[in-house]
Amino acid sequence: MKPVKAWRSPDFMNGKDARELRILAEYLEPKSRLDAEGVEDTIVFFGSARLPPGSKYYEAARELAFRMTTWSKGLGPDSQRRFVVCTGGGPGIMEAANRGASEARGRNVGLTISLPREEGVNPHVTRELAFHFHYFFMRKFWLAYMAKALIVFPGGYGTLDELFEMLTLKQTRRLTKPMPIVLFGTEYWNEVINFDALVRHGTIDAADVELVHRTDSVDEACEWLMRQLTAEALGSPGAML
Repeated sequence: MKPVKAWRSPDFMNGKDARELRILAEYLEPKSRLDAEGVEDTIVFFGSARLPPGSKYYEAARELAFRMTTWSKGLGPDSQRRFVVCTGGGPGIMEAANRGASEARGRNVGLTISLPREEGVNPHVTRELAFHFHYFFMRKFWLAYMAKALIVFPGGYGTLDELFEMLTLKQTRRLTKPMPIVLFGTEYWNEVINFDALVRHGTIDAADVELVHRTDSVDEACEWLMRQLTAEALGSPGAML
């Protein structure tokens, strides 16, 4: 019997000895497709997978994604700064943002992850830009690497994890690019994260509170983000240590 090539062997490729190859694949395969599609800059939406269509945060995320996509498309065909909506690809706020971008006739990215209760990709993600990951840290890498802005809606453990990772990178200056961060839903965020208490206990500096912009207004969020993104238009795509 003819021997099987190592990369064609399911037993090897799915075993612990090939873990490094699987990790590398979750870097190289998305990079290949993103390069082919010309996607370099994203506006990332985080938020709960449990918020249904019709809820106020779902509809706000949908409208915000629509308006940011419309603005981005208006930058002109020769612009090198295309801000593509990107989410975790699932339901709730993720679906709302992908839906809004799709309704604006814009391409959008979905980065889904294998979970015990499989959610799958929502139907509004651009087919060529739908990705599925096994490793959380590789998914997080792609969420962070291309991001030029972050919009965080109310969410649970996953949303908090993603938010604090980005805040840590920004606070410690591990990011070499501007990263405007919007916390949408002031009542929720003021109750869930007591930034002032962190300052009072001396665990963060007072200036660290200003790493986020808090709002309840789609209009304000759009205007603030557009100003921030226009100001950093000469930055390098994907600049990150």
